[in-house]
Amino acid sequence: MSEKHSCPCSEQCMLQKALGTIGGKWKLPILCSLSVNDNVRYNDLLRNVKGISNTMLSKSLKELEGAGLVRRYEYMEVPIRVEYELTERAAALQPILLELIQWEATSC
Repeated sequence: MSEKHSCPCSEQCMLQKALGTIGGKWKLPILCSLSVNDNVRYNDLLRNVKGISNTMLSKSLKELEGAGLVRRYEYMEVPIRVEYELTERAAALQPILLELIQWEATSC
C-alpha cells in the first residue's frame, strides 16, 4: 500500500496566502504604478494601469488597503481629492518582486 503525502501548500500555507494577497490580474500593476510615483490620485491610477475598469480599480485598491499594502488619503476639498501610496509592508515586498524579475530574466 503506497503512502500518500499531502501537498506542503495546504490551506495554511503562507506562500499561498501571500500569492492570494498580491495575485490576480490587477494588483501587481497597481503596486507597480504606485512604486514609481509617491502619492497617486485615483484617476492617475486609472490612466496608468492600462485596461483596468473603474470597478476593478476600486475593488483592487480596497483589497490592497485591507491587506495593509496601500494607504488611502482623503482630502476634504471641493472636489474631494483622494491619493494612494504604498505602505512600508508593500515597500518590503519590492526587493522580492525585483528578485522574481531577475529570476525570470535569467531563465529565458
